[in-house]
Amino acid sequence: MHNGTLSIDPAFTVAPVNRRVFGSFVEHMGRCVYGGIYEPGHPTADDSGFRGDVLALVRELGVTAVRYPGGNFVSGYRWEDGVGPVGDRPTRLDPAWRTVETNAFGLNEFMEWSRKAEVEPIMAMNLGTRGLQEAVDLLEYANHPEGTALSDARVEHGVKEPHGIRMWCLGNEMDGPWQLGHKTATEYGRLAAETARAMRQFDPGLELVACGSSGRSMPTFGSWEATVLEHTYDVVDLVSAHAYYQLDGEDVASFLASSVDMDLFIREVIATADHVGAKLSSAKRINIAFDEWNVWYLREMQAGGLPDDWTEAPRLSEDAYTALDAVVVGSLLITLLKHADRVTVACQAQLVNTISAIRCEPDGPAWRQSIFHPFALTARHAQGEVLDLRLDVPTLSTSKHGDVPVLDSVATWDAATGRLAVFVVNRDPAEEVAVSAQLRGFGEVGLVEATLVGDDDLFAVNTVDEPDRVVPTAHPAAAMDGTILRATLPPASWSMFLLQAP
Repeated sequence: MHNGTLSIDPAFTVAPVNRRVFGSFVEHMGRCVYGGIYEPGHPTADDSGFRGDVLALVRELGVTAVRYPGGNFVSGYRWEDGVGPVGDRPTRLDPAWRTVETNAFGLNEFMEWSRKAEVEPIMAMNLGTRGLQEAVDLLEYANHPEGTALSDARVEHGVKEPHGIRMWCLGNEMDGPWQLGHKTATEYGRLAAETARAMRQFDPGLELVACGSSGRSMPTFGSWEATVLEHTYDVVDLVSAHAYYQLDGEDVASFLASSVDMDLFIREVIATADHVGAKLSSAKRINIAFDEWNVWYLREMQAGGLPDDWTEAPRLSEDAYTALDAVVVGSLLITLLKHADRVTVACQAQLVNTISAIRCEPDGPAWRQSIFHPFALTARHAQGEVLDLRLDVPTLSTSKHGDVPVLDSVATWDAATGRLAVFVVNRDPAEEVAVSAQLRGFGEVGLVEATLVGDDDLFAVNTVDEPDRVVPTAHPAAAMDGTILRATLPPASWSMFLLQAP
């Protein structure tokens, strides 16, 4: 058994918890939209065709913002296809996922669904096959009150009030050779800057996200961000980052340490952005929108390939997530919170069916995947300020990441309610960790709840027949000893401790 110590004090803060960090992602990929959030005729569907059981789970998950409509899909998308009378909308081929897109669900349906789901919309625009004019047309259609051709068209389409979308993504993964309209950093940077300037002429208060790298392993990583930001620094607010992780073979230890890579990714993007700011003698600070992240068994999808035939809403990347995957997702959330001063938006990809926290079947039930639970618990209980805690823990050797701390942890403190939340992951796949958290700065706090996500069977999954196989459980050994929280953390586990100050 290892021993570890956490030192937590309310005087040492990182930044307030930004609720947008608990965002998600809806793309026209697989069954995320059709057969996911939208299934007219389902027993729980409302008059607009939105599945009520899925909506209830989205609210329970605690999602605060949702990025739409892609993803790779957006780089070939014509937004006009998805508005107006549904019977008049054209059917198109989507080469990104080799599917048939009926356009029965588009901008106005998504905005209605967002209101019902109680989430903020984040809109991505096509800078792959389209450009500046289409972007400002979409902005005018969505956000202008009335009195112009485009805004009046929205009113004619049954939406009198403007949508008021505040955050916009200037394209998607334009560094990726797989992306329709893939560009060099200079080509994309110039287009993104031109588009951002035009959008700000319509509304200077918009929040704009420039495309960063599709992953830290991209050959252009670093140089891409530097070049793009040299073009866009004065006209954007954030730069994006995307990362997906998966278990390779039987290397569980490296998989459990995936957040080490995410942490380095964030630090390197911050360093690059700040370097560009220094070169430009700018006092402005660019933050990060980590607007795609999750566990994704991408190599399995690539091995199977996309559908041979053009079909509507095929099953793509419907990963059945394990207890081990849930622990990794919990650890990634810890990393995002630790960087609350610079990561101000994050979107777990995706929301339903495709690499998702929620699964459902046509005409059937919806259920929570294992990864649903650490997300929901963190979104619900991470409140107030993120604290800058200190760890004194042994290290664990991994083949991918070298020696890593056996524990990772973050805490949040809500002074208004006196609630302290401590989130901690044991990365060791074989050994327990006896942890003690020194909390003397909070006074006589009491332990309210101690919750564990993990399982003796690391590969247990939730299914339609057994939807509650992997669920949070009461922590087996956690208690207060004066001003010290003591707990024993099982191997490969994620834990949450809620404490209350008087």
